[in-house]
Amino acid sequence: MLKRLGGRIMKIFKSAVAGCAVLALGTAVPALSNVVGDTITLGSSISLTGKYATNGLHTQRGYDYAVDVINESGGVKVGGKSYKLAVKYYDDESTPARGAQLAERLIQQDGIEFMLGPYSSGMTKAIAPVSEKFGVPMIEAEGASRSLFTQGYKYLFAVLSTSEQYLATAVDMAAASTDDASKIKVALAFEGDPFSMDVRAGVVDKLNEYGMKVIIDDQLPADLSDMSTTLTKAKALKPDILIISGHSKGAATAARQIDEMKVNIPIIAMTHCEAAKVQEKFPNAATGFLCPTQWVENLSKSDPMFGSASDWNAGFKKAHPSYSSVPYQSAQASAAVYVWKEAFEAANSFDQDAVRDAISAVEMETFYGDIKFSENGNNIAKPMFMRQIGSDGSYSLVEKFSDMMYPRKVDY
Repeated sequence: MLKRLGGRIMKIFKSAVAGCAVLALGTAVPALSNVVGDTITLGSSISLTGKYATNGLHTQRGYDYAVDVINESGGVKVGGKSYKLAVKYYDDESTPARGAQLAERLIQQDGIEFMLGPYSSGMTKAIAPVSEKFGVPMIEAEGASRSLFTQGYKYLFAVLSTSEQYLATAVDMAAASTDDASKIKVALAFEGDPFSMDVRAGVVDKLNEYGMKVIIDDQLPADLSDMSTTLTKAKALKPDILIISGHSKGAATAARQIDEMKVNIPIIAMTHCEAAKVQEKFPNAATGFLCPTQWVENLSKSDPMFGSASDWNAGFKKAHPSYSSVPYQSAQASAAVYVWKEAFEAANSFDQDAVRDAISAVEMETFYGDIKFSENGNNIAKPMFMRQIGSDGSYSLVEKFSDMMYPRKVDY
């Protein structure tokens, strides 16, 4: 209660100071904030170690790339002055309790007043109550759980599509492979984290629409390192489609053991293909995998800052040449930073509530796709996409069944 009160008192104080400045100068100037000199510092608790480290690094690189591009293009213009962006990071070690602790540290000790989200729905669920308590706007790019947007949060905004959409399209593709979708046999294997459970909910809704039969329904452990039990059942029961959701380690484990156990199922769909680099590490087994993505590099969207989707992709690869295929986590992270620039400039202020209102009013086309927030803070303007891995390791956009390689052509 004292912390909440302190945060509100500070807001009132800053607003009063800003009001005095307007009266004294006769012109609008930014409210006082944690802006030092010509630099606006955003804060982020991000997973750089632990089970989310791979995607945490993808996210951090996306944030940093956008910061560099925006700064090189003149920065953020507020009150007639140009400001640079910077990000202060702490490693949350992929632990929700640590993430919440570090978010409070960023706000209470470091004076951060504007935040970028962590990686994963679970981490976002831990941090969002903290930023909400102190009235600190947070734009996140990696927490897709739909339950994040049913809590009544006023300071949480997400640029990505929500998780129930991730693998539902794979069920549509399976239905299109036959004249009688009710005869399709389905195997489900999902980790128990909030993101994966929401993905599963969307899949189950679709399965029920078609009346498909679920013959395997396994909940996998977090930080998945072995799914041989599920795959053994799949080899024996021969489902028509296997649907898997976890995170990078889970995707890598699944691809490795599908390869080792020579699992040959007509359709295999899973999350986090790119982040786990399954097309590079397990090229044979990964052939034909259906992989949901928030973004594709040949998307016909563009913006004045980053250019087209392919322009952003080329620029990011130039900055990070180790990527043969850029994970969507990096693209959406850059989009989140871009929203901050637009919001600061629209508000023409660093007052948190003014900036929060500017974020809520955002309607923009970006290299990543369209962004418009519902009153709950989720992006309601952008769909999910489905891609399939080819035998050469490339990803091809799948918009309808005829675009697919079916069944998977794997030579074990």
